Amino acid sequence: MLSLNFLRILYSTLEIASLAAFELMEEQRVAKVLVVYDSETGNTEKMALAVAEGAKQVDGVNVSVKKADQTRLEDLLNADGIIMGSPTYFGQMSAKIKALLDESIKIHEKLEGKVGAAFASAGGTATGAETTLLSILEAMLVHGMIVQGRSDDKHYGAAALESPNEEELKFCRELGKRTAGLVLKLKK
Repeated sequence: MLSLNFLRILYSTLEIASLAAFELMEEQRVAKVLVVYDSETGNTEKMALAVAEGAKQVDGVNVSVKKADQTRLEDLLNADGIIMGSPTYFGQMSAKIKALLDESIKIHEKLEGKVGAAFASAGGTATGAETTLLSILEAMLVHGMIVQGRSDDKHYGAAALESPNEEELKFCRELGKRTAGLVLKLKK
């Protein structure tokens, strides 16, 4: 016959295992959004923080923000949604964002089905913000990621001229919220 102490230990062990399994299931249900950015002047960083602020408005989403040169491939793999932001240099993304995307060839096909979005800052009008956005989105599409456009305005993502003003930051928050909402919708 089993002793009472043995049964207590067994029950306690099963209780702990059940709790750990429940926590793991909860963690798997939580959607993860990663905001990756590069910023030399602080303009794109302001945008990144606004994007993250918008994404955090969606319940059930965990948001992390990282500079491109501090982002590892594992970070990309662990995210359900990736929102990348870059300053515009010669109408293209920055070298640090490009280096991360170039390195991501090592995990090609493993980002498929994840949600992607982009934002960019530029020094003036007609200086390449849209081509910067498109170059980031193009890399995401090559990875098989899902990119949500916007039909009414800011079709490719959020953009700002120099230091973002309040309206441009509003578009950044909306981009974060819309992207996080899509991530959550697809996660369910």
